[in-house]
Amino acid sequence: MAATTPVAHVHIEAVQTAVPTRVVEPGRTRLVAVAAPPLPAEALQRRVRAVLYYRGSGGGADGTMAPCAWEDGVWVKETLSEALADHPEMAGRLRRRADGSWEVKLNDTGVRLLQATVDAPLDEFLGAKNLARREAALAPWTDVNADDPDMCPPFFMQLTRFQGDGGYAVGVSCALLLADPLSLARFLLSWARTHARMRAESKATPHPMAQYLAYFQRPETTRKRLRSVPIDSFAGVGGAASETVLFRTGCPADGHHRALAAACVDQVSEALGAAKVSRFSVVVVGAPAAAAGDDGLVGKTTIETCTADDGPQEGSGGGAVAGTATALEAVQWSVLGLEELVIRDSKPVHISYSIVTDGDEGLVVVMPDGDGSLLVTATLPN
Repeated sequence: MAATTPVAHVHIEAVQTAVPTRVVEPGRTRLVAVAAPPLPAEALQRRVRAVLYYRGSGGGADGTMAPCAWEDGVWVKETLSEALADHPEMAGRLRRRADGSWEVKLNDTGVRLLQATVDAPLDEFLGAKNLARREAALAPWTDVNADDPDMCPPFFMQLTRFQGDGGYAVGVSCALLLADPLSLARFLLSWARTHARMRAESKATPHPMAQYLAYFQRPETTRKRLRSVPIDSFAGVGGAASETVLFRTGCPADGHHRALAAACVDQVSEALGAAKVSRFSVVVVGAPAAAAGDDGLVGKTTIETCTADDGPQEGSGGGAVAGTATALEAVQWSVLGLEELVIRDSKPVHISYSIVTDGDEGLVVVMPDGDGSLLVTATLPN
């Protein structure tokens, strides 16, 4: 009888919350204005997913994790908390407003942080044909409850160790209402710099709390895993299959975001050979305010639903967007800079970046790049 191949599992070893190391000024919010309230429940689950893979310094001879793994997990929590102090919106919670719009409440509630292991080597995991689907195991998510969103973290981070060679992955899932792809990438880069700085400082002055927590999180001092789940069970988790294309373009005149979004949707449809969607949501991210105004607002994002008739249907590929003086340029996800996210003096060997969405509508996200241009993602269901 042929031997049965063992089923790979992801084992959740610890679940914690990283909160900012400094208190946020009360009353600060980021407005999410909805053009036609109410926002559908599935829109709350739209999220950015990023998984960064790193090679380690080697594991144990028996295929167990490297001894430094648990200490690294403690340092991730410590440095993440410090980074959140400079980006308090990432530790906030979504709330519904009386007018049907939403807001991100900067209330120090924190980021959900998980530590996990996978009983498969890094190269074997990366070589799987259904990698994009399996990555849901490395970037966890729990749906935001529209009736009680305060209790639902919109940002998850998971540190996952692979078997044998010490390789690991940093996976994040972040609600699109909390942060757009560009803002998330910039936060992660900021966290990586904080992580490197604090680790370097600890070599001269050991961090007593990190040493204390590292001891109590080692495998020999923990009682049991929280849960273990087959990797392949995640293959159908994480939203409908979709394709996302990233564009760079100039800033259109006021009122032309709808035409810009429609042009992006058309170009992606043509590139994929897919049928045109009849409806799509447009998320326009406003630049964050340098300081909170009298009303406590620190920024604004607008969401509206458009139809295929809101923009050009022919001749949009690669040319100027109708009603604007801008042109679309398809670019790689590398423009977000995550290739420079260094952990333990190593750059990632592979990066996955995607937008997860449900339903049969398209989704466009318009983001200011800070240099007078825009980055625009267009996501279509397969």
